[in-house]
Amino acid sequence: MLEITPDLLLQAYRIGVFPMGERRDDPKLHWLDPRLRAVLPLDGFHLPHRLARTIRSGRFAVSADTAFAETVRACAEPRPGHPESWINEPIVDLYSELHCRGHAHSVECRIGDQLVGGLYGVSVGAAFFGESMFSRERDASKVALVHLVARLVQGGFRLLDCQFMTEHLRSFGAIEIPREAFRTLLADAVDRPAAFQRELGGADPCAIVQASTRTS
Repeated sequence: MLEITPDLLLQAYRIGVFPMGERRDDPKLHWLDPRLRAVLPLDGFHLPHRLARTIRSGRFAVSADTAFAETVRACAEPRPGHPESWINEPIVDLYSELHCRGHAHSVECRIGDQLVGGLYGVSVGAAFFGESMFSRERDASKVALVHLVARLVQGGFRLLDCQFMTEHLRSFGAIEIPREAFRTLLADAVDRPAAFQRELGGADPCAIVQASTRTS
């Protein structure tokens, strides 16, 4: 079996392929190339008023790239309805190396010193591939998602891949497109310049998102 290295992983993302594990304790990985792909349009993100109020309340302290490995491991924890995880140790190791190279990023939500939510993903050119998210407090992962979108908009990204559709993602404006349509969008995005924004410079993430999308 071909060894999956960080370089091979980046090449795979450029053509729309990504790995997953079968179980948390299974070291094997397999490649996926879904027939239908979930995409969250950066100019069509749906930001509910209630969530915007939560973000602006300051309940969560939000950061980026300050606890990458911890965020990945938190995403692998058992949760109601999902006792098992596709995030195994090879995934943690590979994506931690991508993070060291500047190609993988996390957004973290804290209350005090406690990490209570977040997400992580991979960036290649102007494409960002969302991998997983977690929440230990109500709305924590949603707040992280809004901050992610704001950072991508600010950084000039053109594509936010969510891989598989869920009702949670659909409520934020995600759509499903066929594999070939996704590859067309991907080919345009991966060769364009973009820069993941670790800081927003004090800017309101809700205002950034709302400037190019809609509210409810």
